[in-house]
Amino acid sequence: METQQSTAVNNTLISQAQLLNHWQGHRNISRKLIEAYPEEQMFTYAIGGMRTFAELVMEIMDLTTGIEGMATGKWKTMDEMSHINGHKPATKAEVLQRWDNMTAEINKFWGMIAPEKFQDTVMAFGAYEGTVYSTILYIIDNEIHHRAQAYVYLRSLGITPPPFWDRN
Repeated sequence: METQQSTAVNNTLISQAQLLNHWQGHRNISRKLIEAYPEEQMFTYAIGGMRTFAELVMEIMDLTTGIEGMATGKWKTMDEMSHINGHKPATKAEVLQRWDNMTAEINKFWGMIAPEKFQDTVMAFGAYEGTVYSTILYIIDNEIHHRAQAYVYLRSLGITPPPFWDRN
């Protein structure tokens, strides 16, 4: 005879900790890509009308600030974002420092998001309506998209990029 407990449906596909680990794995790959990128091309090199790698990284980091909005309800607007308003780093070391600071911010704010809030509807950056979880997935997808552009850039410069599957 089945018990009520054994027939209960668990609607959780992955845990909050697993999603954070997945996201941080992508961030680890992206950081390796930043490290591999030649500084002399980071702020100038582009192909086919695409933005420079530094500009792509700034967009990734700006969108990642959404973690604070998800946790506190205080969102940056699009006009406050560095990739739009021009507050950009000048060196690769500064890019890496900002990247590491953003990683710490993710870890800080992640634990402030109660599991039930992942289903809440938010207006991300004052412009994009969606659920907390869909916004997180968008931020991850955006990072993957721009990282793929950087893989093309590195290969066009004759540099073998780090393995896309190595998330450590």
